[in-house]
Amino acid sequence: MPSYRSLFRTPEFTPLFLGSAAQTAAQTVGGLALATLVYRATGSPLLSAVSMFGPSLAQVLGATFLLSGADRLPPRTTLAAISLTFAAGTAAQALPGLPTGALFTVVLLLGLVASLGGGVRWGLLNEILAKDGYLPGRSLFNMMSGLTQIAGFATGGALLATLSPRACLLLSAGLYLTAALVLRLGLTARPPRALGRPSPSATWRTNALLWSSRPRRLTYLGLWLPNGMVVGCESLYVSYAPHAAGTLFACGALGMLAGDVTVGRLLPPAVRARLATPLLLLLALPFVLFCVYPPLPVAAVCVTVASVGFGASLVQQERLMALTPDELAGQALGLHSAGMLTLQGASAALAGAVAQFTSPAAAMTAMAAGSACVTLALATAARRSPEREREREREPEPGRETGTGTGTGPEGAARNPAEAR
Repeated sequence: MPSYRSLFRTPEFTPLFLGSAAQTAAQTVGGLALATLVYRATGSPLLSAVSMFGPSLAQVLGATFLLSGADRLPPRTTLAAISLTFAAGTAAQALPGLPTGALFTVVLLLGLVASLGGGVRWGLLNEILAKDGYLPGRSLFNMMSGLTQIAGFATGGALLATLSPRACLLLSAGLYLTAALVLRLGLTARPPRALGRPSPSATWRTNALLWSSRPRRLTYLGLWLPNGMVVGCESLYVSYAPHAAGTLFACGALGMLAGDVTVGRLLPPAVRARLATPLLLLLALPFVLFCVYPPLPVAAVCVTVASVGFGASLVQQERLMALTPDELAGQALGLHSAGMLTLQGASAALAGAVAQFTSPAAAMTAMAAGSACVTLALATAARRSPEREREREREPEPGRETGTGTGTGPEGAARNPAEAR
């Protein structure tokens, strides 16, 4: 397995890494500022949660209509354009007097634009790195995300104590502009991984192909549901501890960093492959303690320990890539990203609605218990999965020529030979 240091010697890895870091910082500071702005204006846990995680709700539309673009659009141009769009949308959210309805419209439109980002970014990472480099590369990106969120939430919390939320939103817009510049200047002008124009029909056909396999279905559900329900717990930090939400978010990022380092670098493959279910249970169970409304120090420990369980996603993504043909990698990873974010947004809305009628602590407990139950149900279903079907996943599909690949749709737009590994 390549070392982390060797990854930075890979052409284009560093600018993609730095651009993603700037985007994560922008999202962290901007999301906390927007949630605080909405909660101060409305006093509503539901609206506060949806404002921070609402862009994720639009991911389902992107996954339905736009996701074929993950393999059929030039990566550099697409990633830079997404960052520029977020810069403009975040600056618009900072406008004084912007009605709440207009603010949420901007939030959902940004989520629709972002639905392409995961597939393009992770498909490009899979293309840049050698076959055995994706897992350590993605682990390094997750570590970067954890560190950036720790710094971003801590800095955002401090800035909100001295500056207005609108000023923090403008800072976030500036970070998105920085990300666009780094991506535009640092990446090379690669052609799309597959020929053909992006279209809703191509998106539907390839999504149906990806979803047709039972092992892939279970892997997707494991990536989406337990994770999403725990993010519903996280979406209530602002209403649970209005003056210490940044601390809880930073503790969660610290735990996620520890989990990614452990899973991505320290565990041997044979051990790592068996840890998805235990890690997902670890992700959920500490949040059950919120039923007694623990004081902030205890809550911070629970959040840190639970977030180690986010390392399960690395195990699950490794399995997803083993079950997916290379020419479908961009859309497969995009479907994972879009589905995960959609479930996170839906869970945030559900958790906020429950908190609206009960309390943030009760809603967090309910979401955590639901996540643990879903994890156990999926583990039981996976044990019943026929071994022969798993073997068929590794067999070429009828009519597919080995080595040439197809496009993101079953109709077979050929991959660019120059991009084949």
